[in-house]
Amino acid sequence: MNQTRTYRVGIIGATGMVGQRFALLLADHPWFDVKVLAASSRSASKTYRDAVGSRWAFVDQPMPEKLADLVIYDAEQDIEKIAAEVDFCFCAVDMKKDALRALEEAYAKAECPIVSNNSAHRFTSDVPMIIPELNPEHLEVIAAQKARLGTKRGFIAVKSNCSIQSYVPALHPLRRFGIQQVLACTYQAISGAGKTFERWPEMVDNLIPYIGGEEEKSEQEPLKVWGRVENGEIVKAAAPLITTQCLRVPVTDGHTAAVFVKFEQKPSIEEIKQIWKEYRGEPQELALPHAPKQFLNYFEEPDRPQIRSERMLEGGMAITIGRLREDTLFDYKFVCMSHNTLRGAAGGAVELAELLAAKGYFD
Repeated sequence: MNQTRTYRVGIIGATGMVGQRFALLLADHPWFDVKVLAASSRSASKTYRDAVGSRWAFVDQPMPEKLADLVIYDAEQDIEKIAAEVDFCFCAVDMKKDALRALEEAYAKAECPIVSNNSAHRFTSDVPMIIPELNPEHLEVIAAQKARLGTKRGFIAVKSNCSIQSYVPALHPLRRFGIQQVLACTYQAISGAGKTFERWPEMVDNLIPYIGGEEEKSEQEPLKVWGRVENGEIVKAAAPLITTQCLRVPVTDGHTAAVFVKFEQKPSIEEIKQIWKEYRGEPQELALPHAPKQFLNYFEEPDRPQIRSERMLEGGMAITIGRLREDTLFDYKFVCMSHNTLRGAAGGAVELAELLAAKGYFD
């Protein structure tokens, strides 16, 4: 598509790991021009370079020079100033949910749309939780949200939890066969906790079989993604029944999922592979800047997908799948993987913002 307008953008929570990833993705974005960086009062009034200091997480990619000397705004105290300088903001702050929910609504009420990486509003019924290739139609609920908030252009749109993006995209185009039951075990990278091995040495040569709140999100969020807009809110899907276990593993980036699925009408393996190969979403049709050309990628090799070789496929925005085979309890089992801070976090939010821009929601 031909996008001619450039939008002025802010990053709220710019000093954290996901905020830093936003900075890298947006530094040379063709549609979005970063004008404002905001963080906590501890970082306010410092330059981005000084505020982040030795906490810059990406050793292979330096801080973008064009952002390094921007002075940090106070994310809580400078809402009106920030809203006046941008067309919308990305949000990736580390706060308690109640405070974060209030903060994002305060920006929306200041007529500053928010594209959020956070979980605080994922289950607010009139806030769309979008995986752009799966449920772009949920954006229509924004009109009802604006009516509730009393805004003309301010609203909140969120991306889903990073872990469900490793397996829900692979299940999504198979829903035509009536998915009844799903079991998913996720093996999640330490960057999902905002950590590196230097800052979390306990994770070296270790596995932790618990991530607080993650299993509930992994079981419930897909039902909202697969829900429908009705009377100004998103009504969750009643099925399938999903159960999960979520483990933290000693990997820098990349969430892997072992998936088991049972259908009402069992498709053939060949049908499933063909559906994955041919599946395209609205981001592909619109040729959004961060949309992978091939969204779902199946590998025939028995030892793929692997983190190191596949996580950066299509700039870290593709979903990789392998080991599809019949199961003794379910119909089929397979393995999926996605890059958790790109597809699962900042990259997914940037693609969501591109979809919103292409559909005129920031105008």
